Amino acid sequence: MDKPGLSARHLIGCCLLLLATIVCSPTLAQTDTTTTQTPAPQRWMVETKDGSVYQGVFLKQDELGIHLRTDSAGDIIIPIDKVKSTRVLDERNYKNGQYWYENPNSSRYLFGPSAFSLRKGEAYYQNTYLVLNSFNFGLTDNFTIGGGFELISTFSGEPTFFITPKYTFKLADKWRAGAGALYLTSTLADDGFSGLGVGYGIVTYGNTDNNATLGLGYGYVDGDFASRPIVTLSGMTRLTQKLGLVSENWFVPSEDISGGIYSYGLRFMGERITVDLAFLNNKDIIESIVIGVPYVDFVVKFGK
Repeated sequence: MDKPGLSARHLIGCCLLLLATIVCSPTLAQTDTTTTQTPAPQRWMVETKDGSVYQGVFLKQDELGIHLRTDSAGDIIIPIDKVKSTRVLDERNYKNGQYWYENPNSSRYLFGPSAFSLRKGEAYYQNTYLVLNSFNFGLTDNFTIGGGFELISTFSGEPTFFITPKYTFKLADKWRAGAGALYLTSTLADDGFSGLGVGYGIVTYGNTDNNATLGLGYGYVDGDFASRPIVTLSGMTRLTQKLGLVSENWFVPSEDISGGIYSYGLRFMGERITVDLAFLNNKDIIESIVIGVPYVDFVVKFGK
């Protein structure tokens, strides 16, 4: 026959043991404070088929279209059938509340190259003085091929044309390097002329908005390379979303062009186009035109 007292003691002991386990166990005693983290809101840029561009915080996308919360117009809905393209904007490109689109023309200065490349599938058209035309295309993220022609000689039936391949690569966080060539020839030249150009190597420090490039190249004329190198020192800096400074300088081992050509100017930037207004100078030019010879070009970018 069971003893009631013994069963009660066993029951009380089991309850105390269970209570101690609950109190002492960090897993059971600790309140679960784990919460699901909400992803940071994304800023989108949406371009419509009529050319309008909208920026705002992405809310959602449904059968009505893309929902954005804009600073100027509040919440808007852009119908899907009106959308040409969308892009997620990098928050690091916001400065004082204003979005700075990517520099559309970071791969070159006035004419000479930097060690930044076009991405695969990107391209640009450059026109200088309305007569010199060039085209560049990114075959890969590191290799760009370009070429062009001079308009007046083309219309005369004896064109002058050139090609400009360039390969670049990253060295470190703010350092890039590259190599390339410029080769020019013309049907105006006498028979036997094999063209002229320059083969070069470059090193760039900085980012696509603010950088400097040192270059070293050897000129080539009719099959012979120069015995002394050409040195280039160029740079650009972005002052505002739409305005920058640019300088390209060539130090040439020749007395014929007064030891080199120097330049300084302004670059006006849109999201897909840049216009350079600059001046070219050297010690001979400055005697006649103090500020230098005006230089004008524009670049239109295509692709991504």
